[in-house]
Amino acid sequence: MPISVQKLASRLTFRQLQVFHAVYELESYSKAGELLGLTQPAVSSQMRQLEQALEMPLFEYVGRRLFVTAAGEKLALSVDGIFGELRRLQTDLAELDGKVAGELKLVAVNTAQYVVPYLLRAFLNLYPQINVSVSVVNRAAAIQRLNDNRDDLVIMGMVPSEKPLASLPFLNNELVPVVPAGHPLLLQEAVSPQDFLDSNLLMREAGSGSRLALEVHCQQQRLRVKPSMEIGSNDAVKHAVIAGLGVAVLPKLSILPELQLGTLRVLDIPGFPLRRSWCVVYPQAKHPTPAMKAFIDYIQQNIKQFEQVFLRNPQLKS
Repeated sequence: MPISVQKLASRLTFRQLQVFHAVYELESYSKAGELLGLTQPAVSSQMRQLEQALEMPLFEYVGRRLFVTAAGEKLALSVDGIFGELRRLQTDLAELDGKVAGELKLVAVNTAQYVVPYLLRAFLNLYPQINVSVSVVNRAAAIQRLNDNRDDLVIMGMVPSEKPLASLPFLNNELVPVVPAGHPLLLQEAVSPQDFLDSNLLMREAGSGSRLALEVHCQQQRLRVKPSMEIGSNDAVKHAVIAGLGVAVLPKLSILPELQLGTLRVLDIPGFPLRRSWCVVYPQAKHPTPAMKAFIDYIQQNIKQFEQVFLRNPQLKS
C-alpha cells in the first residue's frame, strides 16, 4: 500500500534530502560528507533513515562503485523541484524586503578563473544575501552548459558567434608568447612569429579558448601551427614551459608570479600579444533572475573600475 503524503511528510527532513542530493551529485558518500561537513557514518545514517522512510533503496554498490536506483532517480527529480521552489521563495521574500538574494551559478572557463575573484569581492559586499557558486571548466564544457541552460552566467573569452547568446565584454585578455629563462630565442635580436611557433610549441587541447585564439590568429597571418605536445590545462602548459619542454602562448594573468620571478619571459614578437575580451555570456532567451540581473548591472557599471584595478598592478602591464 502506498505511503500517505501526511505520513511521508512526517518521516522526511530537509537535511536528509540535502544529504541525498549531495550523494547523488557527487556519487560518493565520503565526498558528500566532505562537502557538508559530515562524517561518512553520519551520511550513511541519514541515507538509511531516508530509505526507511521511503521504504525503498536509493543507492546500491556494485563492486566498489555507487549506483543510483530507479527510486533514487525519481527522488532526485523531486528534490530538484523542492529546492528550486525554496530558492524562488528565498528570492521572493528578499524582494518583499527590498533586497536581492538567491543563488547565482557562475561558470568560468579555465583561464577566467584568474579574473573571477576580482569581480566577486565588491559584488558580494553589495549583495551579501546572494549565494554564489563558481564552476571552472574548459571552453567545450562551458559551451555545452550554455546549450543545456544549466547555469546563470558563463565567463569566457571566445564567444560562439553561431549561437543566440547575449554577451557583455568587460576586460581585455592578453595572450602572450612565453619561453623559459635561458631559452635560445632570448639571445636573438628579433624573433619572427614562425621561429617562435617552430620552437616546440606546447598547446592546450582542441576546443580550448586560448588554443582557438592562437589558431585563428595564425590562420589570418598564414603561419604554420604544429604543436609538439598537447596539454590539458594552462597550469600544466606553464610548468611544461618552465621545465624546458617548449614554448607557449598563455594568458598573461595566469603567469604573473612566474614573470615576476623570472622563470618565464615574454618575447617581443610581431603580432603579439593577442588581445581578446573576457565576456559575461548567457542565452538570449533566458529570463534573468534578480541575482543574475544584479551581477550583469554590476559588471556594466564597473567596467572602467576593473580596467583601473588591473592597470594599477604593474605586473599586468605589457
